[in-house]
Amino acid sequence: MQDHHDMHHHGGPQDQDQPTSGTLTEPPAHGAAQAPGAGHMEHAGHGQHDDDHTVHTHGQHAGHSTAMFKNRFWLTLALAVPVVYFSPMMAHLLGYMPPELEFPGSAWIPPVLGTVIFFYGGQPFLKGGLQELKDRTPGMMLLIGMAISVAFAASWITSLGIGGFDLDFWWELALLVAIMLLGHWIEMRALGSAQGALDALAALLPDEAELITDSGTETVPVSQLNPGDLVLVRPGARMPADGTVVDGHAEFDESMITGESKTVARGSGDPVVAGTVATDSSVRVRVTAVGDQTALAGIQRLVEEAQASSSRAQALADRAAAFLFYFAAGAGVLTFIAWTLLGSVPDAVTRTVTVLVIACPHALGLAIPLVIAISTEQAARAGVLIKNRMALERMRTIDVVLFDKTGTLTTGEPELKDVAVAEGAGPDAVLALAAAVESDSEHPVARAIVRAAKARNLALPPAAGFTSLTGRGVRATVDGRTVHVGGPALLRELGVVEPGTLAASTRAWMDRGAAVLHVVDDGKVLGAVSMEDAVRPESRQAVSALQRRGVKVAMVTGDAHQVAQAVAADLDIDEVFAEVLPADKDKKVAELQARGLKVAMVGDGVNDSPALARAEVGIAIGAGTDVAVESAGVVLAGNDPRAVLSMVDLSRASYRKMWQNLVWATGYNVLSVPLAAGVLAFAGVVLSPAAGAVLMSVSTIVVALNAQLLRRLKLNPSEVR
Repeated sequence: MQDHHDMHHHGGPQDQDQPTSGTLTEPPAHGAAQAPGAGHMEHAGHGQHDDDHTVHTHGQHAGHSTAMFKNRFWLTLALAVPVVYFSPMMAHLLGYMPPELEFPGSAWIPPVLGTVIFFYGGQPFLKGGLQELKDRTPGMMLLIGMAISVAFAASWITSLGIGGFDLDFWWELALLVAIMLLGHWIEMRALGSAQGALDALAALLPDEAELITDSGTETVPVSQLNPGDLVLVRPGARMPADGTVVDGHAEFDESMITGESKTVARGSGDPVVAGTVATDSSVRVRVTAVGDQTALAGIQRLVEEAQASSSRAQALADRAAAFLFYFAAGAGVLTFIAWTLLGSVPDAVTRTVTVLVIACPHALGLAIPLVIAISTEQAARAGVLIKNRMALERMRTIDVVLFDKTGTLTTGEPELKDVAVAEGAGPDAVLALAAAVESDSEHPVARAIVRAAKARNLALPPAAGFTSLTGRGVRATVDGRTVHVGGPALLRELGVVEPGTLAASTRAWMDRGAAVLHVVDDGKVLGAVSMEDAVRPESRQAVSALQRRGVKVAMVTGDAHQVAQAVAADLDIDEVFAEVLPADKDKKVAELQARGLKVAMVGDGVNDSPALARAEVGIAIGAGTDVAVESAGVVLAGNDPRAVLSMVDLSRASYRKMWQNLVWATGYNVLSVPLAAGVLAFAGVVLSPAAGAVLMSVSTIVVALNAQLLRRLKLNPSEVR
């Protein structure tokens, strides 16, 4: 086994307690003396997204795909052009020849094509409106559905000449459906796709397992496995269930569960978890839990519960639409009653229909989608993928950002922090000797030592006979002398004692959670080096900038308290949760929420996904696992924590734009609805449908231009202060 796959490479893990069943913690890398729980390194790939996705969440887009809105928009737009052109009202408004004089039967073009638009283009709004009515949560869908239904009925009454009404709203119906379809398409396309965290979790399990029987092996469906069964897991295969290794030794890739990129050595008696991969050897595993009892299923349940608990909020546009629905319905009823009491039933019908039709402003349909579309485009350029519009809106209200430590605030890679020497040796000489011994190793700790020596421009003496001592350290011959590099287990094996002058330094390192490696030259301890998870330089900027914005910063990690406190002190973090088991991270989110705080969680492992789903805003590091990415409302393309600042600034700026646009969009209604209702009819001021169309167009243009101003916002993480 080559050393870079050997997680017991330098001897420390022999002294650590083995993790109990179900605890997904990794032994310290490279065998160094290290605090329990230190050394997590979280990296993995995340999936791609499809423009034609189906939205599974609750709300106005439930069950609808981006492609559906796109297709309906283009066909509706094509049909709307002749409807508008052949409309007598539009001809009069724009001053061209009344189209019904051009050829016989042209007057029936708007009714026929308008009916197709109503049933085909309007279907999502009609169905959505009925659902909102059933749920007693009026929103955008019900407002649109009411407007197009009234326009459809009134226009047919006019086209058929019933009652002598002049309520030709075919053009309004066509434009309203087309613009609303465009708004929904823009919004959904901007938000990207989500295959779903639960689907991604389910995909981690294989369909079949190799069951070991008295007569050999038998391939069976995973659903047929029972606790106590013995299964064979070959190299590259996924664990079909939770279990305990009974025969064999393999390096397991647990990144899909823990977020750790490094493989973990598992041998006889060690627990293994469903969904993890045996990378290099076959092992025989005794099944301990299947189906709903596995750790993966537990994570799945937590994600499901957390998503359900955070899906009840109503978006800003829906709240505005709900207000306009009640406003329009109330105004319609009052209008009808008032004009009926005045003795003019035809006027009562005309005014009421006009109020209900123009109550749904085209600008409102575009106000929020345009802001979201531009916001997500700007965010994407800054390396931030916004998947959930609620995440964009909520980020401005966040009280605390909870960072997972490893791979987020830290690089997840070891870094040489200190060199201490015994009497008679210099720091550079000790480091050069250690780097010479480690130069043939591919282990991350070895690479970090060599990298540090090169950074100091040290000349490395030639080394030969490199040997990896499993679980203890490494050895090589330098200038005819045998030099070892390793942790406490190596010192015990060699029978050497750490000098007292060195012990004070190494004890201080270990107290803050650093890994310690000793350099032993022909049985004499020359010195030691400390290795720590490197803190990202960007993390300091991110933490201080968030605090300047009035947002607290907390950190959660499975590492020991002294490791966590060292990082927290370095970054000036407000609150630390240390020694947190993977399955308990979402409890820490809930704990913060119980204090009345709104939480944004930043993480990248499957064990982070319940916390990401439970938080008001879940932010997945782009290098994280598929499930973490799917559980989050926001995905950071890179590992720069300063991108969270971009999200905060964008959320605040876009929320301002949303409100400005809503004021314009609803302001049009607040003014036009009373005028259409005839409150100033006594003074000879009545808003005609044509005048309403002009005001509507002006309102739509204003919100479109206002949304474009978001492009001036600087969101590049390196430019955010």
